[in-house]
Amino acid sequence: MEEKVEVRRPKKSPALAGILSFFFPGVGSLYNAQYLKGLLTILIFAGLITMQRYGQGQPFLGILLGGLYIFQIIDSVQSANSINRRALTGEGAGKEEEELVLGVKSGSIFWGLVLIALGGVLILANFEVISYDKLFDFWPLAIIVIGLKLIADYFSKKK
Repeated sequence: MEEKVEVRRPKKSPALAGILSFFFPGVGSLYNAQYLKGLLTILIFAGLITMQRYGQGQPFLGILLGGLYIFQIIDSVQSANSINRRALTGEGAGKEEEELVLGVKSGSIFWGLVLIALGGVLILANFEVISYDKLFDFWPLAIIVIGLKLIADYFSKKK
């Protein structure tokens, strides 16, 4: 009597995800059915390419563009491997939905306030109330504020 062996094929090809990301940034995430991540990657990549034309913020924007390009290739391959691992082992079926809900329940308004402040400063710079040159002089202040936020979170979790 012959037994049938069930062979499960991986759902996503990491090689194809990497190749798609190499030639078309963001498409590897779309292939992995991570539509929001893929769309954001495409938009950010296109924005960074567009900003290269003006020459402001160089070499930072060039380094950021290269970093995003390399990161999205690695991320799409890792995501495809993760999808395959979950499909083969059957673990983490509802894990993604659970993580999203936990992220929303944090209750911190810090990042919302940071984005509002950043948007306000950039609008003032667009209307030439603040100079972009002066604005870029204060970028280390953002790192200090983020560090203070992390320290405050650490001590609030201890209590």
